[in-house]
Amino acid sequence: MGPKRCNMIGFQSLSDSPPRNTDTAVLPPGEERRNVWRVLYFPYTWLVYIPLFGFLTAFWGAIGMAVAKFSTRLSEWAGVAWGRCCCLLNFTWVTVRGREHVRPGQSYVILANHQSHFDIFTIYGHLNMPFRWVMKEELRKAPFIGWYTNLAGHVFVDRSNRERALASLEAAKARLVNGLSVLFFPEGTRSRDGRITPFKKGGFHMALDLGLPILPVSISGTWKVLPGKTLKLLPGNPTITIQPPIDTGNIDRERLDELVTETRAAICQGLTSWERDED
Repeated sequence: MGPKRCNMIGFQSLSDSPPRNTDTAVLPPGEERRNVWRVLYFPYTWLVYIPLFGFLTAFWGAIGMAVAKFSTRLSEWAGVAWGRCCCLLNFTWVTVRGREHVRPGQSYVILANHQSHFDIFTIYGHLNMPFRWVMKEELRKAPFIGWYTNLAGHVFVDRSNRERALASLEAAKARLVNGLSVLFFPEGTRSRDGRITPFKKGGFHMALDLGLPILPVSISGTWKVLPGKTLKLLPGNPTITIQPPIDTGNIDRERLDELVTETRAAICQGLTSWERDED
């Protein structure tokens, strides 16, 4: 299956063909073996990880909310500590490559593929640069996570209402100064099987509106740690690869599709052939 044009919290897909039916897709490489290990790991997941995850979320969320009004930086570090603790609790060691591509003090529109709920812990705990998420409106009311991200100034988008979603993105633009970036998952939702899916255009429009460079980020291996639509955890070693920034200063909207294609290609460089949807 060859590479396709991709998708995110934007509003128009670039896919020229219908999305694949993941319900009938073949199993990812090694998935049968991992399913056996998930059964053995299941007691730890429910008896240890999930209770401690709840405690860590409440603990670091409360700290983040307590300091958010006084120190944005300390509030950010509460989120970093939460992400790292959630990874370590699952014996998940994250490798980060390409930090040399990030220029201190430069704001970016960060675009990353989205394989798993575990992307949140992986990125939050290990990207090591100040940013604000763009996330769906429903998460605003989530205990501790939603409360904290709301107070910390993250961006909530109502994907059921285009006008309100655009207004949320417009309001966020003024915050992106002095090295503060914004992070989108351009697929809009996580992959069911780890393979990259079509991109939507919201993050690309914001990058062009602000003249900010796009920072492509590849997330590889989190789908093995926590597949979509399940709570079947496994330890793992996912990789974050920060790709070279893409300058948007000389790109007009007529070339938006080219920008999406270039960004997707950059993200795919840090993925396996399965994750690139080439197997």
